[in-house]
Amino acid sequence: MSSVENAVQAMKAKFNPAAAAGLDLVFGFRIDETKNFSLIVKDSTCELQEGENPDAQVTLVMDGETLEGIVSGETDGMQAFMGGKLRAEGDMMLAMKLSELFPS
Repeated sequence: MSSVENAVQAMKAKFNPAAAAGLDLVFGFRIDETKNFSLIVKDSTCELQEGENPDAQVTLVMDGETLEGIVSGETDGMQAFMGGKLRAEGDMMLAMKLSELFPS
């Protein structure tokens, strides 16, 4: 398993179902411009899917190192964004919701 896949699994393990009550969201991730996956958050559940999802309301674009840092808590997502290491395409406010859904 690659370090990106490990980071994705670690993120899923941090999922907070209480924060996802009543939600129906799709978060897309593009890592190193080659790996795509999505997290589907619906009614307190979280499902991980490989590949690009056309229904993603926001897609986060970053490299594998940034993803690992954010998931491990070594990197602050907002600082990564301000520093240009993380880009959001789509609904920016949804990107902010990730810290509630996946607390460190």
